[in-house]
Amino acid sequence: MRLDGMDSLMKISQFLTLICCFLLIACSSAKKDAEVSYEEIPAGKLYNAGLLALKQGSFREAAAQFDEVDKQHPYSHWAKKAMVMSAFSHFRGKDYTTSSETAQRFLTLHPSDEEAPYAAFIMAESYQAQIGSVDRDQSTAAKAMEAYEFIIRTYPTSKYARQAEKKIEFAKDQLAGKEMSVGRFYLGKRNYLAALNRFKFVVEEYQTTRHVEEALHRLTESYLALGLVDEARSSAAVLGHNFPQSEWYKRSYQLLGENGLQPGVQKKGWLTKTFG
Repeated sequence: MRLDGMDSLMKISQFLTLICCFLLIACSSAKKDAEVSYEEIPAGKLYNAGLLALKQGSFREAAAQFDEVDKQHPYSHWAKKAMVMSAFSHFRGKDYTTSSETAQRFLTLHPSDEEAPYAAFIMAESYQAQIGSVDRDQSTAAKAMEAYEFIIRTYPTSKYARQAEKKIEFAKDQLAGKEMSVGRFYLGKRNYLAALNRFKFVVEEYQTTRHVEEALHRLTESYLALGLVDEARSSAAVLGHNFPQSEWYKRSYQLLGENGLQPGVQKKGWLTKTFG
């Protein structure tokens, strides 16, 4: 019985030894396969592959190739170029979040690089592309406006500064539209003071947008509802002076007439100061 027991133990020991040898061989083989599968590709080759994929409309593949340049050759001059092209590829592929993040990373690492204005413009465009209708959150509109202002302030002589000046008006219009939407909501709820503050903000901050005419009329409405007659007359007068053909001025003029009033400017009022 003892000999049989020893034989069993020896067989088990031999079996375990074989398993260990097999595992060691398998691990060694896997390591060699991994070493063989990894191949450092020249930066220029990766960059050109990205350009080809971009030309073919394969934006995700293009971004992957450009990202690989940064991974394999992070300190090469190719890496900087590839980072900007990666941001552009993600933008073209409508992955606006990754696009803006990549562009921001480039600006953090290379703020004075010749490609920095372009990276900043891609970031701003990525934010603008995400702007929704005025009844939705407008945080991306605010980010877009800040990004365009950053271009104008930081890279004023670049061609992107001129484009940013035009683009910024759209972002302002969206922000003004959001304020008007909230103001109308408060007006409908007869929360006139809250509505007044929203319309006043539009007039003060976004007077170059298309919403300013309605904002002045809504001010007239809100002031009248609050019993602030002089202020109501003044807002209507400013509206009529700056936009005499506006349908909103016709409404304000009619509204004042229904209350036995006429437009009249307060010479020391905030509206006079705002519009000069």
